[in-house]
Amino acid sequence: MSDDVGEDDVSVTFEHLKIEDEEPTEFFKTEVDHEDGRIVNSIENDNDGDADHVAVSSDSPAPTAAVANGLQSNKNPIKDLKIPKDERTTTPYMTKFERARILGTRAMQISMNAPVLVDLEGETDPLEIALKELREKKLPMIVRRYHADGCYEDWSCDELRQQDW
Repeated sequence: MSDDVGEDDVSVTFEHLKIEDEEPTEFFKTEVDHEDGRIVNSIENDNDGDADHVAVSSDSPAPTAAVANGLQSNKNPIKDLKIPKDERTTTPYMTKFERARILGTRAMQISMNAPVLVDLEGETDPLEIALKELREKKLPMIVRRYHADGCYEDWSCDELRQQDW
């Protein structure tokens, strides 16, 4: 057996990799059915002109359902989803998950040289500084709680009651 392979011994063809220059003839369109808020997808084929409509319900309740139900105006849809302060329905207590997220985010900000809003008194640990800001209700953060219909409530950290964890 010889390890020498000549040019005539190897032949490679690329006929099966030929790229066709044809334009696609199917286009994907998304439409919103305004009667019940479902998204209707249609694929139209230019060759025969027929359209197959497939109804797909949207899992995200926010924009599609709110627009279909008339909860939003065209001016500023984000402002219309905010629940006013006097109409909030969620609990005024800070959950342990909100507390963990707030403390972690604030500790990260402090470690990246954000201004500290309390007296340090020799403290250097960013998490301990964030805890002190939380105890003194000086955290510059807002907790946004989303409802199932896409609306949300904003609570500042000084409004939320805290439990001793």
